[in-house]
Amino acid sequence: MSTLTAAPATPTTGAMDVVRRFRRRHASWLPVFAAVVIFIAMLVGAQAYFGNFLTPRVLSALLLDNAYLLILAVGMTFVILTGGIDLSVGAVMAFTGMMGASLLSQGLPTAVVVPVMIVLGAGMGLAVGVLVQFFDVQPFIASLAAMFAARGLAFMVSLSSVKVEDPAILWLQSTRLQAAPGTFYITPTGIIALLVVLTGILVLQYTRFGRTVYAIGGNEQSARLMGLPVVRTKLLVYVISGVCAGLAGVVFTAYTGAAYPLTGVGTELDTIAAVVIGGTLLSGGSGFVLGSMIGVFVYGTIKTVISFLGAEQSWTRIIIGAILLVFVVMQRVIVTRTATNRR
Repeated sequence: MSTLTAAPATPTTGAMDVVRRFRRRHASWLPVFAAVVIFIAMLVGAQAYFGNFLTPRVLSALLLDNAYLLILAVGMTFVILTGGIDLSVGAVMAFTGMMGASLLSQGLPTAVVVPVMIVLGAGMGLAVGVLVQFFDVQPFIASLAAMFAARGLAFMVSLSSVKVEDPAILWLQSTRLQAAPGTFYITPTGIIALLVVLTGILVLQYTRFGRTVYAIGGNEQSARLMGLPVVRTKLLVYVISGVCAGLAGVVFTAYTGAAYPLTGVGTELDTIAAVVIGGTLLSGGSGFVLGSMIGVFVYGTIKTVISFLGAEQSWTRIIIGAILLVFVVMQRVIVTRTATNRR
């Protein structure tokens, strides 16, 4: 009598099981990997088409031209992770920039002006947080009100642009640090942006505050029942966003050498788009600062490619909108499959 033995699992089946397990355990990283793939594909495609895209000058400018946006994206990541939104960051950046330029023109030292700009940004963020937490105002409405207020304050400082001639502020952008001529370079503004990214990563991944941010975004009611400091954390994430907006005001003022009340119009949407493209769920609870940095680089690469083509910058908005739509759909699929697997 013959006995039946089960056929051994094929290598393909085993590999598929590994992929499925990885996908279940690291579902939150899938949008980040997708953003990385898009970023690399864009760089390779641009190099193949233009022939001179992957040069030290272009790649260095990718960080330096978007340093302010990278700083804003870090603050926005904290807010969106809690399930909130901050539409005021562009206007706050303009207001702090105008105030800083005005104070510098009056002879105040840089060591006083820069902290004032950051504190003003933190104050605007705190105001949004108070409206959201204590007055039960929706984050969209609260931050929209702050956006109008900050923009109005920027116009109150001056109706025209204010030129910055302070050598310390201009040094932040004019100084190029590089190993040798013709190689990659970085400026102090780029270093500041990377330090903000590093700080954001460490805070979110290795502190109790960071774990609370994720818990609130995942389920705020459960976070309250666990005794987590929900109120304090939600206030702090908006303060962090405001601080980043104030610091972005410093960086953008150094980048342009002037401040203008209409600076940053639409920047809040660019920031949100970069964060979402980087894999942060708009519903909160899932996302990474590293992903937001990749999202900013995707945005910056699109702008650079459009400039190389000599086309209108309106195409940047169109392409970003298309990519954003793809990532929102991808997020919904991931959320749905994750919820199904947990049942």
